[in-house]
Amino acid sequence: MSDVFMNTYHRLPVVFTEGEGSWLKDARGKRYLDFGSGIAVNCLGHGYPPLVKAIADQAARFNHVCNYYQSDVSMAFAEKLVAACAGAGMEKLFLCNSGAEANEGACKIARKYSLKKYGPGRHTIVTLEGSFHGRTITTLSATGQEKFHVDFGPFTEGFLFVPPRDIAALDRTLDEKSVAGFLVEAIQGESGIIPQDAAYLEVAAKFCAERDILLMFDEIQCGIGRTGTFLACEAYKLRPDVVTLAKGMAGGVPAGAVLAGEKAAGVLQSGDHGSTFGGNPLAAAAGLVVLDTVNTPDFLAGIFRKGERIRAVIRDWNHPRVGAIRGRGLMIGVDIDAEAWPVLEAALEEGLLLLSAGPKTLRFLPPYTISDGEIDLGLEILRRVLDRF
Repeated sequence: MSDVFMNTYHRLPVVFTEGEGSWLKDARGKRYLDFGSGIAVNCLGHGYPPLVKAIADQAARFNHVCNYYQSDVSMAFAEKLVAACAGAGMEKLFLCNSGAEANEGACKIARKYSLKKYGPGRHTIVTLEGSFHGRTITTLSATGQEKFHVDFGPFTEGFLFVPPRDIAALDRTLDEKSVAGFLVEAIQGESGIIPQDAAYLEVAAKFCAERDILLMFDEIQCGIGRTGTFLACEAYKLRPDVVTLAKGMAGGVPAGAVLAGEKAAGVLQSGDHGSTFGGNPLAAAAGLVVLDTVNTPDFLAGIFRKGERIRAVIRDWNHPRVGAIRGRGLMIGVDIDAEAWPVLEAALEEGLLLLSAGPKTLRFLPPYTISDGEIDLGLEILRRVLDRF
């Protein structure tokens, strides 16, 4: 383990050197089954041959073109991504590099939309308690978890938090005189894999439409097929004004996007926003492979089925350490009657990579390409580990 990195991560004691499919190998040659896929990033697993070829072929052509110009591969990717999100009403996009960047862009769209239409003062962004929207000062300001705020104030002004599922609180807070946007995760990832209530989101969408407040879905973790529909908001039959994407968007290459529907598609104009590496040709080439692979009915159905399999197996254990099981598709949270981090450490020793989402919740975000046999193997390891606690 290197000591030159800042001490920003609680790292597990392993150094990986290569991977293939759902497996990683460490510097000693030990293999690990990956149930986390880099926190939903390596959605097609490790070393996926079409992805490797696309990146290599693009690198042989050119790596980067500045945003004075367009590149053929970035245009192709942008058009295909907008088409993939057209069912949710998306029409245009801005390409960036990360989820935090994407959410910053969404906040800027909401604020400019309201400023140009209604004048100053209508700039507040409302988010949910328990939300997570990024690590920049502004996206921390949008994050409804106090533990992320410690030591980093003062924060960007103009953010309010409301409790999930509390329609009365949302009604009071979505003030049409002061609020520009409502930013929501269809499934809250970092606070425990908590799906939003469908009836709540339906009412929220109604409030936003009536008050001309932009409805913005943060799909950084739950988008790109993770839940079994290409966008998680599609399962709720909603058409937001803005959607943000990142993580699995390019299968492991840094990439993010802000997409906008009819109401917000024309808000940002020349000079309003930018990103040096946004739309990078390597990310675009990788993203085309992800879109071509993931966005088919059969592949999405497979994601949903595999998630159902995982939840069914864990439920059938009736394990004394296992509590609630939440999620959709291959985005799953399992509450346990034990501290999560020691379980992660024990699973690592047994060759299984897990994630946490809160102090007592295990999080599963395996690659979409994981096999049923690998699912069963990983779950059997997990059961053995839980038996020791």
